[in-house]
Amino acid sequence: MGKQIGIVGAGSWGIALAYLLTNNGHDVIVWSRSESTVEKLRAYHGNEEKLPGVKLDDKVKFTSDISEAVSDKDIIVLVVPSAHMRETVKKIAPFINATDEHKQIIVNCSKGIEEDSLMIMTDVILDEIPGCHVCVLSGPSHAEEVGKGMPTSIVVGAFDKDIARYVQNIFMSNVFRVYISPDILGIEIGAALKNVIALASGMADGYGLGDNAKAALITRGIAEIGRLGMAMGGKFETFSGLSGIGDLVVTCASMHSRNRRAGILIGQGKSYQEAMDEVKMVVEGVYSAKAALLLAEKYEVEMPIVKAVNEILFKGKAPADAINDLMIRDKKIESSSLDW
Repeated sequence: MGKQIGIVGAGSWGIALAYLLTNNGHDVIVWSRSESTVEKLRAYHGNEEKLPGVKLDDKVKFTSDISEAVSDKDIIVLVVPSAHMRETVKKIAPFINATDEHKQIIVNCSKGIEEDSLMIMTDVILDEIPGCHVCVLSGPSHAEEVGKGMPTSIVVGAFDKDIARYVQNIFMSNVFRVYISPDILGIEIGAALKNVIALASGMADGYGLGDNAKAALITRGIAEIGRLGMAMGGKFETFSGLSGIGDLVVTCASMHSRNRRAGILIGQGKSYQEAMDEVKMVVEGVYSAKAALLLAEKYEVEMPIVKAVNEILFKGKAPADAINDLMIRDKKIESSSLDW
């Protein structure tokens, strides 16, 4: 039996998930805070600017009324930029049932860390709606491909296995394979920090460093993500899985990646603001970079690539100087857990 689903956020990922969930037999309504955007969504029946070519079924509804989007829905899918997560959750909080056994389930699909509090998105949601059923959906999943029905595998993280299974069944299809995991923290850290490494990877492309350097950035990047994530309580298996190395590879390699595209422009000499303006989408890695560095300092974890990205973005350091500093660091053992 189809479920009532409200999607909060009408960008490319929100529209792609509306396409997927409608094809899975669910009733979907999509919310945007802008009435003019809603009018465009209704006229095109999709987001022509951010996800061209993807037309949604006529039964999909669009609204700028947050109450209409989330009240009495079985599932609420949050697909807003991480920088806007808290203000959005404050808006939906009055309409969420978080008190009895028939609680609505909130699925976080945003990737980032709140800059001021250093909270993952799931904790931001719980901070504003204590006691709610919340989980996270993440993994290598470009909207451009999900919206075309191309094969994709992701992971749902939840505190409760029954909720994970429930959400798995709702999203699963013959082109969208869903795994489940109890490691919400690890999934969210991998999702947020891969955007920072993707910026570095794009910078390397823009600067013309070649495939060897890019492979090194991806490999050492997942080492940095894993070190921090495990220091915070995440699990090693998560960082070697879909929301770790899987999401990192696709974000560093694909031109669908807004973080990689912005990184290319920065590597070519543009500021991060100029790069974001040209990409015309929110570049999450720019916002997550500061938070990642603060977390590295808090947990006393060495993250030289994250540090270099921050220096380029916010301190005006030339990419060439950052690359040189990375290459001449003290000699290291690749894995300190291996015995001679």
